[in-house]
Amino acid sequence: MPTAHLTLIGKPGCHLCDDAREVVESVVGKLEGYPTAPEVILDEKSILDDLQLHDLYAEEIPVLLINGKVHNYWRIDPLRLRSALLEVR
Repeated sequence: MPTAHLTLIGKPGCHLCDDAREVVESVVGKLEGYPTAPEVILDEKSILDDLQLHDLYAEEIPVLLINGKVHNYWRIDPLRLRSALLEVR
């Protein structure tokens, strides 16, 4: 089974980050039991705890990475995320 490592980069108190988390959790929840869906591992990181992430993404949070590559930032489109996850091999 393929694995999708999702990294949600944001910071506490960021309403867009909270919205992004809800979208990610909803999409991942709906994939459970789907025959070609990957195993999804979600990790959250704060730009306040990592200077490198702050320097890279401070103006773009929330940022969602799939297997280390930027998938989207600011607003996460659920259909685009679902499609991307189903393509993980």
